[in-house]
Amino acid sequence: MHPATAKWYDRRDCVFIEFCIADSKDVEVNFEKSKFAFSCLGGTDQVKHSNEIDLFEAIDQKDSKHKRTDRSVLCCLRKVEAGKKWPRMTKEKAKLNWLSVDFNNWKDWEEDSDEEHENFDRFSEMMNSMGGEDGMPDLDGVEEEEEADSDDEKMPDLE
Repeated sequence: MHPATAKWYDRRDCVFIEFCIADSKDVEVNFEKSKFAFSCLGGTDQVKHSNEIDLFEAIDQKDSKHKRTDRSVLCCLRKVEAGKKWPRMTKEKAKLNWLSVDFNNWKDWEEDSDEEHENFDRFSEMMNSMGGEDGMPDLDGVEEEEEADSDDEKMPDLE
């Protein structure tokens, strides 16, 4: 058995961990209050992968979930204490060579106020509700106002 390569990131209510296993089968995820276990068969050779983590803080086993895709398995661990930052995924400070921080999704949410979160949520909803291609509104029939510009004067014909 081999540990699966994983990346994790912290949010206000949850901690996310993504196991980077392509074509995973027989995925098993076990959420416990202070421990988390993952196993599957994956890759072209269908190697058995197994990971176990003693978590930094407690999680809510009932509200924690996972989702399998063709490329990975994403797990959402719901924090018991929402709003408490996790500086690391593990209880111990030991470095696990298969676990790294997902800097593409990392966000320093501690400095955000609740009002900023609400504004962002409203902005996201507004953008999603707009029609047209690529989420942009349809601008057909809207004419732009042109400002008078000295460069816009008609040029005399060339002889």
